[in-house]
Amino acid sequence: GNSGHRHGGKQEQGFIIEPPADSLRLSGETDGIFEIGPKRGILYFNKTLDRETKAVYKLQVYAVDAKGQKVKGPYVITINVQDINDNQPQFDQPKYFGVVRPLPSRAGKPFMYVHATDLDDPTTPNAQLSYSIFQHFPNPYHEMLFEINNKTGGIATRARWLDPQKQDHFTLVVTVKDLAGMTGNAFANNADVEITVKENLWKAPPPVHIRENNPGPYPIIITQVQWNDPDAKYELLPKERLPRFPFMINKNGTIYVTEPLDREEKDFYTFYATAKDEQGEILDKPLEIQIVVEDVNDNPPVCQKALTIFEVQENENVGSVIGTLEASDMDEQGTLNSRLQFRIVDQNPKIPVDKLFIVQQEAGTFQLRSSSLNKHIVSNYTLKVEVTDAGFKTECDVQINVIDINDQIPIFEKSDYGNVTIPEDTPIGNVIQEIQATDVDEPFTGSSQIIYQIEEGDPGNFFFIETDPKTNRGFIKIQKALDFENSPVYDLMIKATNPEPLVSGVQYQSNSTTYFRVIVTDVNEPPVFSQLTYITAVYEDTPVNTLVMKAKAYDPEGDEIRYTLKNNNRKWLRIDEISGDIYTASHLDREQERAYRVEVTAIQTSKESQSSTAIFILHIRDVNDNAPRLAKNYSLFFCHPLSGREHAQIEATDDDEHDPEFTFSIGGDENIKRNWGIFRINGTHVDLYPKSSDLEAKMHNITLKIKDKGEPPLERNLNLQVNICRCTDARTCFIELVYNKQSPSVGMAVGILLAVAITIGGILGAVFFHLNRKKKKERKEADQNAKSPPEVIPLTS
Repeated sequence: GNSGHRHGGKQEQGFIIEPPADSLRLSGETDGIFEIGPKRGILYFNKTLDRETKAVYKLQVYAVDAKGQKVKGPYVITINVQDINDNQPQFDQPKYFGVVRPLPSRAGKPFMYVHATDLDDPTTPNAQLSYSIFQHFPNPYHEMLFEINNKTGGIATRARWLDPQKQDHFTLVVTVKDLAGMTGNAFANNADVEITVKENLWKAPPPVHIRENNPGPYPIIITQVQWNDPDAKYELLPKERLPRFPFMINKNGTIYVTEPLDREEKDFYTFYATAKDEQGEILDKPLEIQIVVEDVNDNPPVCQKALTIFEVQENENVGSVIGTLEASDMDEQGTLNSRLQFRIVDQNPKIPVDKLFIVQQEAGTFQLRSSSLNKHIVSNYTLKVEVTDAGFKTECDVQINVIDINDQIPIFEKSDYGNVTIPEDTPIGNVIQEIQATDVDEPFTGSSQIIYQIEEGDPGNFFFIETDPKTNRGFIKIQKALDFENSPVYDLMIKATNPEPLVSGVQYQSNSTTYFRVIVTDVNEPPVFSQLTYITAVYEDTPVNTLVMKAKAYDPEGDEIRYTLKNNNRKWLRIDEISGDIYTASHLDREQERAYRVEVTAIQTSKESQSSTAIFILHIRDVNDNAPRLAKNYSLFFCHPLSGREHAQIEATDDDEHDPEFTFSIGGDENIKRNWGIFRINGTHVDLYPKSSDLEAKMHNITLKIKDKGEPPLERNLNLQVNICRCTDARTCFIELVYNKQSPSVGMAVGILLAVAITIGGILGAVFFHLNRKKKKERKEADQNAKSPPEVIPLTS
């Protein structure tokens, strides 16, 4: 037998005694609680049962005769004590202590847990616990700064920014309820949670400066990162692909450089430090580590050429600039390590005198110091030039050739090269014309070398001319993309000159100038938007047909343009196909999409109909257009009769962007307001409770009015159904099953039997008909086989 009774008093279960049995006896786990009447066979218990003390009792009953001899049994009896909700949940600590650090990315992730137990049956709702935060101190905030997982007891931050400088300590009052917290009859308990807010240690260190070519020993500590908890695992991630990665990190977050760095190879490193938990999950966003490699003077000056050659005319004036020696230093520019100074240490030959040339110490520019040059005596000079930085010196070789005087001018082979016609999409770098001038001065010197320059007709520098140094032939090339609509014709005037100055009395003439016309033809080009991306923002309650953007494109050929929208999936926008003005076409909804992105297409109306596309992004700002609603569906009940301690927690929310903050009130008639009340917990939670313990056991409909604090404020009237009912021992509503006791009438019974008989007869008839047809077919086939000769099958080898 089973018993669900836990209260005192004698409870009975009877057994029948049959001869030769004279009486019954009881053994097993009676515990002084269970007894049996020896003559009447009544099994009863006479003390209060407690499932938490003992949930199952094993008893044996056997029968004896008048002499006390066992004649039947033993029979095993199992007593299962059914649970009722009579235990209050208990936290495993009287007070909890936790530490949290203000990491925005950790909001919503538990940093500590509370735990409670309930001695009731864990397989029933009696021991199903639900956690909540009743209050936190101090509480000058519009919403809870912390949240708790109602099932696991994990506590996390809700606020994105906790500032230990403003408030470094909070006390949470955490509530635990049994019956999953779904009814006001649940038992509850509270515990304090002391939370200390500490500074976030997970911060990127300042940039690290490392001197290049440090002799070591390696590895060398350069910086450190630290996660907020001690058991994190650290890892370095390169930001870019490197032949080798010269950094490492240990288990304490200390970062090392593992080998000498060379600033001339790479002067700046960026990589990331990550912190992971024991499962390998990244705890927070990686920190960027920046390494600046500082320069030391470890590179000597370098001559740009093995031999630098200058030319000077023998009649050059004193002080004339001959040329500049090009040298470089790989050390950091703009520092003393790369400052170069020049000095002539030797001249060969020293004819007619030494020190015919001087060099500017800082610039490396050579000048003529004496007018004693004579090409017929010495045609070239060799100079040794010392180039020094702060710690190194290098010698560069310079050769100065003495050349004949420049008394002849370049002369073009043609005074006019006519016209050339090219399309506007001709590639940059293409040669469009070759030109030629000649100079009879000494070959391969600055006096005969020709430089071609476009003097007029190309203010936008769309063309340039390259010269072949061996032949002095010029090649006119395209330097920038041409545009027929901008300039369809270029009339170029080209002049030929020498790098060496002409002698006194000689000047360039008209035959050193030529002309050339470039005609650019039109190529149909797609429309061009004034910008590639258009961005604006409007409120979601913007009226339909409001102008939100003017998209503008032009066609290079002057064709008319028509505008369309693509990816306008929600049909929120429309565009004027002629002007490109974009309007709202329907109601906007930020809760569906915060940034609405469409493509604006401009299409030519010509036959070729080329098109271009721009992006339009419409950011939708929030307005208070969503009334409050319940955060979930509630199934509420209180057990009848009411004890006066019933209450149920209700949560509200809405879909707007602002932080929710609501006011609650009971609506409906005066009877509802007289019988029901609410208690505010915070801006989103209230407790609903009956004001009277004499309420009738039935379903009660309660009007709950919830109003937000938006502009303008919105209100919603919600109907809450609360069932006041008789409850089972498990503290759930008792539902009485109603059986239909009506029996079918005689006529109904006859009709049912007749329908069944007809159905069965139809099925049997179909079966017999099918079997009959099958037998006839088999008989016919057998007759045909008997009349026909046997089939002859030839044998093959």
